[in-house]
Formats: sequence, structure tokens, C-alpha cells
Amino acid sequence: MDFYNKTGFPSVGKSTLLCNLAGVFSEVAAYEFTTLTTVPGVIRYKGAKIQLLDLPGIIEGAKDGKGRGKQVIAVARTCSLILMVLDVMKPLQHKKLLEYELEGFGIRLNKQPPNIGFKRKEKGGINLTMLVPQTELDLDLVKSILAEYRIHNADVTLRYDATSEDLIDVIEGNRVYIPCIYVLNKIDQISIEELDIIYRIPHTVPISAHHKWNFDDLLEKVWEYLNLIRIYTKPKGQLPDYSQPIVLNAERKSIEDLCMKIHKSLQKDFKCALVWGASAKHNPQRVGRDHILIDEDVVQVIKKV
Repeated sequence: MDFYNKTGFPSVGKSTLLCNLAGVFSEVAAYEFTTLTTVPGVIRYKGAKIQLLDLPGIIEGAKDGKGRGKQVIAVARTCSLILMVLDVMKPLQHKKLLEYELEGFGIRLNKQPPNIGFKRKEKGGINLTMLVPQTELDLDLVKSILAEYRIHNADVTLRYDATSEDLIDVIEGNRVYIPCIYVLNKIDQISIEELDIIYRIPHTVPISAHHKWNFDDLLEKVWEYLNLIRIYTKPKGQLPDYSQPIVLNAERKSIEDLCMKIHKSLQKDFKCALVWGASAKHNPQRVGRDHILIDEDVVQVIKKV
């Protein structure tokens, strides 16, 4: 089960979305601050159970503790995906403020960790290696940034054209990198022409939570951003169980990862596996624990006798 949360300003429709997506009654009203606690719900999609958390609305100054902001953002840091629910009538203004609050708490949305090598050492000063030309950082600036953190001996390798913020993120080392979908709610209040423009914005899905419009697109995008695959298991001499897939993250999809997900003892007793599906060269293919699986493969694990 994966977790993702919905964050946004008060009264943008987060609770209505949870109510209609997951069938959970999160208190809904047409005034601000109805949700004062985190409300969980479960969505079943493509055979997987996905937990959705409805967080209280974030207000300006949340990262400094206003409106229970620190507790709300601390929950957001633990999730696999963030849905930022925005009012389609004022999306950019709210988006910038929310991103500022989340960034202030070390959350980086739709970004990869900086490709910067950083290693402290006992002596030898600051050694800077630039593998590509830099437009902002040079040895003097790197030294002055490190001096702010009382670091005077370190090896720094810049593997791409990095910024000061990138280097600070690496030094502090407490950033989390989370995919984010911007959910533009209340599209029943705009024109078709405006809707066409919204569809071109990256990482964005327009919906109407109240009318349940475009939920299919939203769920498909959630599945894509969570980066999940389904694996079906097949007991010996029986048909595969297509009703209860084992859901793996697409970054960890070997037979070994599958065994760990089923039960840790399978690792010890594992002999080989039979695989049917897109990852098999022929059906079935006998494979070892390093074999990489593909979405909707069927697997039969054979234990040592």
C-alpha cells in the first residue's frame, strides 16, 4: 500500500475530493478550516490499495508553525506523492505560496536530488572538481557557502551546472524529493478554452471534485507518478490469482524484491521462479532472484525442498 496526500489552501475542495474518490466522509462545508485533523481513506485502483491522506489546509506562514503548519508539512514529508489541490480561479497565486511553504520545510517537488558529490574530510582544505562548466558556482563561492556551515575540509564534485541552492541542499542533507500532481479543482466554473490551456501545464490534472469530473485522468496520473507495477502470483498446479496483485515500486522490481514483499522467509527457502509475461524470453522462463519483472507478469516461486 502506498501513501499520498492532498495538500492545499483551505476551502479548495480537498475534502470533497477525498469523499468522492475514497468514499470517506471528511467533514465538508463551504467555509474555511473544516478539516482540522488528517483524515485517511483508501482508493482501490488497478487491483492495488492506495492510502490517501486529507491534510488540513495550509496557510501562509505554515512552515513557521501557523495554523498547525509544521505538523501538516511533517506528514507531507513521509508520503510517496503529493496532490496539491488548487482553486482553478486562482491557481498560480496559491501554487507559489504552497510551494514556498513546502520548500521551507525541505520538500522538493518534481525534482531529482542534486547530482553533486560531497564528502567531508579531516584535512586538505576544499577540493572542487567541476565536470562541466559552471555559470554560478566557483571555488570562492563554494568555499564561502561551506564556511557558513563551518566546513573547511571537503571534496566537492559538480557533475552538472549547479546552483548555490543545490549545494546547500546537499550540505544540509535533510531534503526529501517527492513527485507532485497539481489538481486544479472547480473546472465547472471555467470555459472550454481555459480548460484547453490548463491541460498543457506540466504535472497538472483539471477536475471537478463536486461533479466527479475527470477522476479517471487523475487516478491514471496518480498511478504513473507513484511508479507502481502489479505482479500476479501462481500457486503450483493452479491458475494465477488476478484478484490480489502484489504491488511493487518500479525502482525495486526484482524477484528478490517480490519475495521480500510476500514474506522474508521466502528469501531463505528460494530455489528459483517461473515467470510468464513481458519480462520472460519464453513462457514460462525459469529465473533467479536477480530477474527484473514487468507490470502484470505472473510468477511462481519454487522453494528448496
